[in-house]
Amino acid sequence: MARRRSWTALGALAALTGLLAIGLPASSASAHGGMTYPATRTYACYVNGLEGGQGGDLNPTNPACAEAVRIGSKTPLWNWFGNLLSDSAGRHREVIPDGNLCGPGSTFAAYRLARSDWPTTTLRSGASITFRYNAWAHHPGTWYQYVTRQGWSPNQPLRWSDLELFDQVTNPPINGQGPHGREYTWNARLPQRSGQHIIFSIWERSDSPEAFYNCSDVIFN
Repeated sequence: MARRRSWTALGALAALTGLLAIGLPASSASAHGGMTYPATRTYACYVNGLEGGQGGDLNPTNPACAEAVRIGSKTPLWNWFGNLLSDSAGRHREVIPDGNLCGPGSTFAAYRLARSDWPTTTLRSGASITFRYNAWAHHPGTWYQYVTRQGWSPNQPLRWSDLELFDQVTNPPINGQGPHGREYTWNARLPQRSGQHIIFSIWERSDSPEAFYNCSDVIFN
């Protein structure tokens, strides 16, 4: 049976602080931020890779993470906060075809894989949540959070028609501290769902045509 790692809220992040103290390569300095709670695929696989690695290397043991590394190398994990398009200019549905939402650019293409064994975060249906988003580089903008519709299958490629918008926030504060430094945090209300889903987040900058994309695999109980 495929191994699945379930994430809890702030306790899990705090427990990982020591592991994540390892420095990142200089090439990741161009990245800008990514969701840490609920953990986006690249962040969850990065942490899983640290747990299985030696000497600061990454060696994911989660089957989906390991397959993504086999297909696309370890670069997306070292640059887990750089899943972006530089010129989308708000035209997300126009420039990202169905099936490519979790990795719009070629560097992150392996994170589009439709599988049910990505690392997951367990959430409570209909509950309040504090989203946490790494602020590697500060930019003004708006975050949009979508969730897959009830009945969606994780074994099917993610399509725009699978998603429903449930949260939107503009210029949230940087008032959190996470394993990689400062974080944007904001409160929201989760929709009513059950079973496995994806929370899809878009960070649309207001000072640039750039936008960031995150798929967080979650289980609603």
